[in-house]
Amino acid sequence: MSVKIYHNPRCGKSRQTLQLLKEQGIEPEVIEYLKTPLSIQELDNILRMLNMEPRDLMRKNEAEYKANGLDDKSLDRQMLIKAMVSHPILIERPIVIANGKAAIGRPPEAVLAII
Repeated sequence: MSVKIYHNPRCGKSRQTLQLLKEQGIEPEVIEYLKTPLSIQELDNILRMLNMEPRDLMRKNEAEYKANGLDDKSLDRQMLIKAMVSHPILIERPIVIANGKAAIGRPPEAVLAII
């Protein structure tokens, strides 16, 4: 089974989710998305797997959210995705991809449903 985790090592939930996967005997491909940003297509695909809209996956308390006026309701899906790709700190974490499905590790145990 191929498993990916979009990971931020400075985030407690992300570290806990990675540890949980390893406890399950899974060595996921670890993608530090702040160092290796997602493409527009990758993020769009992840949003579709999560059955979410961009705002649902955005960290609204980050400075970049307000600084870029992302609370503007007139911004469409593509504009929001572009902002998230340009400022990956805005993306909620961690995200685990397995078996063609995605889950957010909040709480970390939420990812068990897809593995």
